[in-house]
Amino acid sequence: MTLRAFKTEDDLTTHEPVEAAAEATSALGQDLDSSLHVLTCGSVDDGKSTLIGRMLWDAAGVATDQRDAISQQALTSAGTPDFSLLVDGLAAEREQGITIDIAWRYFELPSRRLVIIDSPGHVQYTRNMATGASHADVAVLLVDARAGIKEQTRRHAAILDLIGVRRIILAVNKMDLVGWSQERFREIEAHFAEAMGGFGFVDAIAIPLSAIHGDNVARRSRNMPWYGGPPLLEHLQMIPARVTTAHEAFRFPVQLVVRDGQDFRGLAGTVASGQIAVGDEVRDGVSGRSSRVARIVTMGRDLAVAKAGQAVVLQLEDDIDVSRGAVLARADAGLRAVQRLAGRLVWLSDSPFDPDRGYLLRTATDLVPLNGIEVRALLDLETLSEQPALWLRTNDIGAVNLSLARPTALDLFADLPRTGSFVLVDAATGDTVAGGVVDRIDDAADRDARTRFKLTGALLRAGLCADLGHSPHDLTEFRRRAHEVSLLLAAAGVPVDIEDLTAEVAP
Repeated sequence: MTLRAFKTEDDLTTHEPVEAAAEATSALGQDLDSSLHVLTCGSVDDGKSTLIGRMLWDAAGVATDQRDAISQQALTSAGTPDFSLLVDGLAAEREQGITIDIAWRYFELPSRRLVIIDSPGHVQYTRNMATGASHADVAVLLVDARAGIKEQTRRHAAILDLIGVRRIILAVNKMDLVGWSQERFREIEAHFAEAMGGFGFVDAIAIPLSAIHGDNVARRSRNMPWYGGPPLLEHLQMIPARVTTAHEAFRFPVQLVVRDGQDFRGLAGTVASGQIAVGDEVRDGVSGRSSRVARIVTMGRDLAVAKAGQAVVLQLEDDIDVSRGAVLARADAGLRAVQRLAGRLVWLSDSPFDPDRGYLLRTATDLVPLNGIEVRALLDLETLSEQPALWLRTNDIGAVNLSLARPTALDLFADLPRTGSFVLVDAATGDTVAGGVVDRIDDAADRDARTRFKLTGALLRAGLCADLGHSPHDLTEFRRRAHEVSLLLAAAGVPVDIEDLTAEVAP
């Protein structure tokens, strides 16, 4: 992976951050959304809470009384305000000096609104970080300039890749503690680029900064004139938010069936992707049953079109047998019924994976028992390569094969993340034990069509049952032999379809 490079010091303009962001946006022709979800992550003690506090402080997102209280009573050893107190909300966090839970912070910049998702860095709270990452448009991955890339840094990067966060900012913090060294920054930048080469990040940059002193947070640092890029807040104003378009395939996970008297039956849910209009034909991904959309209802009014993110009720022209857990798609869409899949997941439970324990696969609205989980490989966090494995323990990231007890509708995560992701649930306790994504689908219908053995009367009559006639006694024996053959084939793992044997043996 190559980190995007910025210009040298000689090429820098003198624009203020807001002007520079507006100029860059205009040049790129980007239509920036007013809101950007930013996840801060990285190893414990790398300075995430301090960085967010500094961002709030510099962006005027802190009330005057808070500023006065922190400035007068909460100073660091460097004589600066303890910015982490602005975001460490839980008593346990303040006592331990770490972030435990996910915290959401909102503040306005001149050109957009930022939603900061502050995730914990400690390894035991990795599950909280993974939850926060699922909402992010971009991730700010912090690294302590003294320690460089740690195991938890690599784990967080792997989770970002798994969940599909494609924009990442490597924030090399505490540059003041390494003498503002350009050499040290370039060393960490190169190490990160080499280590993350196998991941799918499409836009990755590195920014040297000091959160406690404010260098390269809101303003360019005078201590690092060798850095030619924008400060962090300026760069965040130039990033386009996640865009959902009408060109995406339409997916509608059904949450419940709504009835209003005898005349109205609707399917309630939220449009996961794409859009649908009155008159469009839709199909249930599992049963294949189809109908046309007669009405789209929301909040007591009708819509002509429903788009991604809208909670609506769809009334179909025909009362097809569809209930909670189904996924509707356009009739010509590629939604498939899935019973076997290959995926990647992060194991979140304190209890290790147990092949003898019952697990359920939860999608947007469906809950399906699993017949089996096969662990194929485990991600080695030192080399970031996959190694053969049989087990998964807390915070492990692994590749698995899943076999479902019945088909459900799923997409590939790379195509449609909302209907290509899942969580695993302990069937006994109801606890979430893992979160994952679909990498490959083994189409059950296509596989069975290729491998199912058709046991016909003609085939039996030509061999095993050639000695039988057409008397009632012989017909009974014919069916008995056919049943025994089907059991033997099934025991050998060969699915069997038995034709109408009565018609085959009739004289």
